[in-house]
Amino acid sequence: MSPIRLLLIDDHLMVTEALASRLSGAMDIWVAGRCTTADPNLIDIIKGVRPDIITIEVEPFGDDVGRILATVIAARPEARVIVLSSDHDVTHAVEAVRAGAAAWLAKEQGAGELEDVLRGVIRGESWFPPDMLGPILRELREDARRARSQDDSLGGLSKREREVLLEMMDGKHGRQIATDLAISVDTVRTHIRNIFSKLEVHSRLEAVGVARAAGLQSAGLSM
Repeated sequence: MSPIRLLLIDDHLMVTEALASRLSGAMDIWVAGRCTTADPNLIDIIKGVRPDIITIEVEPFGDDVGRILATVIAARPEARVIVLSSDHDVTHAVEAVRAGAAAWLAKEQGAGELEDVLRGVIRGESWFPPDMLGPILRELREDARRARSQDDSLGGLSKREREVLLEMMDGKHGRQIATDLAISVDTVRTHIRNIFSKLEVHSRLEAVGVARAAGLQSAGLSM
């Protein structure tokens, strides 16, 4: 069996160097690449390395965790993503799961546990800290409930409102959306207010979450 191809993404190169050294003793794991989250060629690196598993530190992303992880996953859909982070914010963990992360492991845990998680994830398993698992499952159940109740709301969006929502899913803001759709910024604001009202949400993040839970697919994702 071929070894697991692993890409380590972390802004602290000493961390990836230490992990690469530690994992070099495992016959079934090969660190195929290392880079930082800020690398301008991150997406090209992911595509070039063709990893089976990506570990990534998400703390630098703040509340943008979901969108950026979705971008990473879109670059290599076959790869499983493990968040290896010092971030303990459960709301970020929820967004990571929504984006498609397979596991979340705290950096305080040992390298031996990381090896176990790597092998489990490649078998199709998931792993999340026990203190995060309850809130994650509650949010996913709520997503399913919202998806059922919001299907009609998405159907109530106009064609243009749906186009604006798709742009929001790509992380674009007012002026970018206005340029892409050849409409004014004020018109974009009006459409966004209408979207919030129809979906019964109060923020872009909530609107995007509802859209994803309802199965709406964006045309593309950008960093």
